[in-house]
Amino acid sequence: MSGTATPPPSSTGSVKLDAVKQAVQANEPQKISGAALYSRFAFAGAVCCAVTHGAFTPVDVVKTRIQLDPAKYNRGLIGGFRQVIGAEGFGAVWTGVGPTFAGYFLQGSLKFGGYEFFKQQWINQLGLETASNNRTAVYLASAATAEFFADIALCPLEATRIRMVSEPGFANGLVGGFSKILKNEGIGAFYSGFGPILFKQVPYTMAKFVVFEKVSEAIFNVYDKNSMSGGQQTTANLGAGLIAGFAAALISQPADTMLSKINKSKGLPGEGTMSRLVKIGRELGIRGSYAGIGARLFMVGGLTAGQFAIYGDIKKALGATGGVEIAK
Repeated sequence: MSGTATPPPSSTGSVKLDAVKQAVQANEPQKISGAALYSRFAFAGAVCCAVTHGAFTPVDVVKTRIQLDPAKYNRGLIGGFRQVIGAEGFGAVWTGVGPTFAGYFLQGSLKFGGYEFFKQQWINQLGLETASNNRTAVYLASAATAEFFADIALCPLEATRIRMVSEPGFANGLVGGFSKILKNEGIGAFYSGFGPILFKQVPYTMAKFVVFEKVSEAIFNVYDKNSMSGGQQTTANLGAGLIAGFAAALISQPADTMLSKINKSKGLPGEGTMSRLVKIGRELGIRGSYAGIGARLFMVGGLTAGQFAIYGDIKKALGATGGVEIAK
């Protein structure tokens, strides 16, 4: 029986389709995950915190002096600058820049990297939809957990910075100050302010991230993030960061003042950290707890805005765009 043979299907169409798929995939940015992703978050966080806190060292010096001796430094931020520079020279306002840069490099890596990491863990536990519906709680829990571990790294360097600022001439730099405290007072002196730093930094970071997330969400509900230019996205991050910084500064100011006080000098023999905190709190009162709030609003608002702007730009440069997104 004879018949016409059916020609084999042409492979030309499938070859062309494969070529198109390969071209599209080649142009798409490769998504990274796991350690490669979180190491980029950590690096971006380290740089943004170290650079901003380092740049704001002069403001921090004046703010700390106001907190420690409000009777003497009672002329506000600008007046405080004039007092410090007039009495000790311009270099005095850069006291502690080494511990500040090093401490916040470590803290920033654990804070930002940890925040993204713990958000993902909550998503894994709850599921994406449940996490998104309860995202405020996820933001708060992730920020608090990340900050706890970040403060373990920050505390010794922050204690060194405060000692150098509160006692001019205490040491010439980070290594000298750190070594002097370790030798004369032991490792426990570095963590005498761990309670206050937790009371300060954990609420600060919780407010900082949740307010930033909420303000960003409101902005991107009005303006499509994907259609915004790089400069527009940076501006949005700056604005959201500024508002987040103001909120965080107001919430954490009392603990920040107590941290400065407790690290100013050693406690009395046999005096525990909690008894020192209670005594300092009674001495300060509400009004004393907010000494230096003007300088701190300026400082925290500016550095938080800068942090989120730098963080977003570095993530973008490293290909770690978007973060762990659960906003609707």
